[in-house]
Amino acid sequence: MKIYQNSSEPIYKQIASQLRDEILAGKLKGGDALPSIRGLAQDLKISVITTMKAYEELASEGLVTSAQGKGYFVNAQDTRLLAEQHMRRVEENLSEAIRSAKIAGMSIDELRETLDALWALDAG
Repeated sequence: MKIYQNSSEPIYKQIASQLRDEILAGKLKGGDALPSIRGLAQDLKISVITTMKAYEELASEGLVTSAQGKGYFVNAQDTRLLAEQHMRRVEENLSEAIRSAKIAGMSIDELRETLDALWALDAG
């Protein structure tokens, strides 16, 4: 896990985002334990409170559950719900890309060409 101290994104959001990506990609599966709060805080040299905040965010999204005295565990993911979550993230990212493209003065055709080029690069 990589944390960027100079990022505008809060550290707890960086942690939550990376764990969310691993869960949604199926790298962390239902029943898998997340690293202990204290252990992750030590590894990343951050506050236990920051790590707790990240885990609580994932719990509020229904991705993980806290087991008293045992830690946090990944919830089993419904494949339809998982697909819906991926679609929502795609829509959010594309909306942001459209806003940036408009600010940059790009046409819809230029944006499509860029998307096609990026898609081709990631085809492997």
